Amino acid sequence: MTVLRIVANLEAGDPEAGRVFYSDLLGLDLVMDHGWILTFASGEQAPVQVSIASEGGSGTPVPQLSIEVDNVDEIHAKARQMGLEIVYDITDEPWGVRRFYVRDPFGTIVNILTHTGR
Repeated sequence: MTVLRIVANLEAGDPEAGRVFYSDLLGLDLVMDHGWILTFASGEQAPVQVSIASEGGSGTPVPQLSIEVDNVDEIHAKARQMGLEIVYDITDEPWGVRRFYVRDPFGTIVNILTHTGR
């Protein structure tokens, strides 16, 4: 058996509210819209991963979703400009990632990160 894809399903009373966050902030493409569900995707191939955690590291809460980007500082600045709630400010972590947590319109804590190679 081979796992081909893992999809994060976020419960939302109004899926349309996610468009600004997932499309405008993160640059994901809307690939499916049935009204009751919007699916956003990147054209990039991503490894399949599931993380099980007792904390988020550095004393932070466990984020429900982690998204690796190539421009974390740009996304952080844009999130601030959009007035989004920054749950954990941008930080260089000792395990080699630069990241911040932001809350999406549905209350989901999203970890936005870049690997720094340290």
